[in-house]
Amino acid sequence: MTDESLKSRIETWMVKQMPIIQMHGGTSVVREANPETGQVVVELGGTCSGCGISNITAENIQRDMYFEFEEITDVQVKVPSTGDMGADTVEGGRGGDLQYSTESADHF
Repeated sequence: MTDESLKSRIETWMVKQMPIIQMHGGTSVVREANPETGQVVVELGGTCSGCGISNITAENIQRDMYFEFEEITDVQVKVPSTGDMGADTVEGGRGGDLQYSTESADHF
């Protein structure tokens, strides 16, 4: 199996398995896929950068790749950080508490 075929298979798998990344404005790139060493490096970008749940996405990608590709022995998922902005964005993005307080404001 060639380096390119493993990389292509992983890229195809990423599009099928992780459409949520692209739906939310994120990107994913397979930087390395070496069938001889079993090492894979995936980089997330776009809105994944600084997103508060990107670490969960990265863990899911790692776990699922081990099950899907038997030749993979080491998966690294890199997510560029933009500092504290991601945490603030996720806090504000939860919205559930804000909706409840808006409803309770109707009592006035």
